[in-house]
Amino acid sequence: MSRIVVVEDEEHLAAGIRFNLELDGYEVETIGDGLRALERLAPAPDGSQPPAPVDLVLLDVMLPGLDGFQIVERMRQAGNFVPVLMLTAKGLPEDLVHGLETGADDYLAKPFDLTVLLARVRGLIRRRDWARGASEGPERARVGEAQVDFRSFELQRAGTTVHLTLLEAMLLKLLVQRRGQVVSKAEILEKVWNLSADTETRAVDNFVMRLRRHLDDDPRSPRLLQTVRGVGYRLAEP
Repeated sequence: MSRIVVVEDEEHLAAGIRFNLELDGYEVETIGDGLRALERLAPAPDGSQPPAPVDLVLLDVMLPGLDGFQIVERMRQAGNFVPVLMLTAKGLPEDLVHGLETGADDYLAKPFDLTVLLARVRGLIRRRDWARGASEGPERARVGEAQVDFRSFELQRAGTTVHLTLLEAMLLKLLVQRRGQVVSKAEILEKVWNLSADTETRAVDNFVMRLRRHLDDDPRSPRLLQTVRGVGYRLAEP
């Protein structure tokens, strides 16, 4: 059974989300403020018993104590790369990009229909399982000098280990599957971000730049992860 943590300070909304998630078969925790959420999701390394593992976090942006952007950023800095679906009344494109840039994996604007929320939850868990699984594409891959383990989302290069976020791992796996071919930005938006192909965002370009920093000696003159101007991106053949 997947465990989901819901971080939402509106008690009636948190209760409704919890009720529907439990009906869908998930185990659910609710947290009502940012500081408690940070303690749960990015605990200090004090040697105490680690908290129960989490499969997904539903994270409101506007929270008392600490906002959702700060929480997800600190989660990633602390090495917690569990998928995060941000819930927010801020539905502007720049808010979506900011959420993705701080480390969130999906973004749902309020007010939302609970059936849409449940579909997003199922979709994120499926996307995580796709990125990790061997049924579609490799569990491991070599990209230039880097070794990538998609089961753990770890990339090793030059003696350094980097933990990829879900979206970084999904983007890299898609490019590995299509190595040598051009993958359009529209296809990436649909398959990785679960967004409409005509969504106006530079999130894809920003994530490509992040992957280049892990893969190429000089991200400004990439040899491995190439831009095909006006079309998309291509991972060079080995």
